[in-house]
Amino acid sequence: MVNTVRKSIMVLNTLAQNSGLATSELARLLELPKSSVHNILTTLESERLVERNPETGKFHLGVKLISLGHRAQESLDIARIARPVLGRLNEETDETVHLTVLDEDEVLYVDCIESTKRLRTYSVIGVRAPLYCTSVGKAILAFQSSEYVNGYLRVRDLQAFTEHTLTDPDRIRSELARVRSDGYAVDNMEHEDHIRCIGAPIRSAAGEVFASISVSGPSQRMAADAVPQIAASVVQAADTISDRLGYHPGRRP
Repeated sequence: MVNTVRKSIMVLNTLAQNSGLATSELARLLELPKSSVHNILTTLESERLVERNPETGKFHLGVKLISLGHRAQESLDIARIARPVLGRLNEETDETVHLTVLDEDEVLYVDCIESTKRLRTYSVIGVRAPLYCTSVGKAILAFQSSEYVNGYLRVRDLQAFTEHTLTDPDRIRSELARVRSDGYAVDNMEHEDHIRCIGAPIRSAAGEVFASISVSGPSQRMAADAVPQIAASVVQAADTISDRLGYHPGRRP
């Protein structure tokens, strides 16, 4: 399997250096059996990573690589741009702050600055979490299209992580409506017991919500009546990051 992946990367790299190549030409350049190259191209074509010119039969890089490249660039840009903003939010609240991006119907934690307090939430960089029961996830999910939300709720296993987790699709939709109205999301001990999180959406230059940030801490310290004040800081930080990514409200879809 690993060898096949390596050969697929070789095919993509070779196509990147040429305007278009036939299967036989690729096989000759890569010194691989034509049948192997054909199988690789068939798989890559089905995933739109390569495309075939119907007139010449030659292959070139596919349009999906463009969107993947844009998403990778956004992820790299946001980690760099968001870091100083996360630092200020951490100093202001002295609670743990996280940065996440939407990745395959989950949130992926890409950066974190921990609280200095002894009792705190810890870094989960590289970890994935559900959209429906985390503040960072709800902050993203609430601003996706209704088609996306309905499809997500239809196929997702909405398991209860705690006694507070919302698992009924209609209740989740109501919660997402509240997030859109308030501009921020709250995880009231829904993903982990005794942990409260407040998240806000981050928009790309095109106005798409693809990331979020949060402040999290022990529920006894981040009491419910403190949520609005903390949320104001989280929203302001998220808006600052969106602005630095090139988003302007007039572009909102």
